[in-house]
Amino acid sequence: MSGGRGWFDEDAGPVVRPYALTKGRTRATSYELDLITLVVARQPLPPNARALSPNYQRVLQACGYPVSVAEVAARADLPLGVVKILISDLIERDYVVFGPDSSPTTGPSLDMMQKVLDGIRKL
Repeated sequence: MSGGRGWFDEDAGPVVRPYALTKGRTRATSYELDLITLVVARQPLPPNARALSPNYQRVLQACGYPVSVAEVAARADLPLGVVKILISDLIERDYVVFGPDSSPTTGPSLDMMQKVLDGIRKL
């Protein structure tokens, strides 16, 4: 480090380890949330929701309408693992609800797959 310059540039902003945002937790213990699980904030939010930390607030703002967990992470500009834990906490507090996702076990019908294959063959 010559000239007193740090390891990262000033544009990088503050560097915080993800476990510091989740109080040392590395996994959501109550709910298994996939990337495509849909979540939405309850409306109206209870008045005590304003007392939540800024990271919880960012997640709640990103959940204004049904959106996937992956999109919440992108909108809140937080790591996906952190967002899963924060959303799980918000579900436990009844600020957020989650719905079914498009799990691989309930894939498209055989008829639909045949129509797609026929369409590809026509190309």
